[in-house]
Amino acid sequence: MYLLDANTFIEAKNLYYTFGMAPGFWEWLTQAHANRLVASIDAVFDELQKQKDELARWAKQLPSSFWVCDDYNTIPSLGLLAAWASSPQRAYREAARDEFLASADFRLVAIAHAGKHTVVTREVPSPDSKKRILLPDACAAHGVSVTQPFRIYEGLGLNLVQS
Repeated sequence: MYLLDANTFIEAKNLYYTFGMAPGFWEWLTQAHANRLVASIDAVFDELQKQKDELARWAKQLPSSFWVCDDYNTIPSLGLLAAWASSPQRAYREAARDEFLASADFRLVAIAHAGKHTVVTREVPSPDSKKRILLPDACAAHGVSVTQPFRIYEGLGLNLVQS
C-alpha cells in the first residue's frame, strides 16, 4: 500500500488538482483507497484539519480506514527510527531531531516500516542535512520504499478526463 504524506494532498489542492478544477482526482483517491491501494496516517489527518479549509472537509468525509493509526506492531519501528534520528553518527542538530520526533513524518515512516508500505512524498533526499530530517532519508535508512506522487498516480491508473 502507498501511504501519502501531507504534502501530496496540500500541493494537489493548492497547485494542480484544485477541488473546482479536478474533482476527479479526489474521487480517484477515494476509489484507490477502496481498492486498498492508498491511505495515509492519522497524524497527517490531524495536520490537514488545522487548516479548516476545503481539504480538511474532504479529509473528514473519508472512511476512517483511510487514516492508519499506530498499533503495537509500530512500536519497534518507532524505537528504531528514534534511535537512528538521535544517534551521534547522524549529527542532526537537536532542533532537527526534536522536530522530527514530534512530527507526522516520524510516524509515517514508522508505520510504513512496520507494515512494509511505500511512502509517497514530494520531498527529495538530502542525506547531508543537519538542520532537518527529511522523509526520503529516514525511509532510506530503514529500508522503506519512497516515491513521488505523480509516479504512483500514473502507475495506479489515474486518468482525468474532461466531462
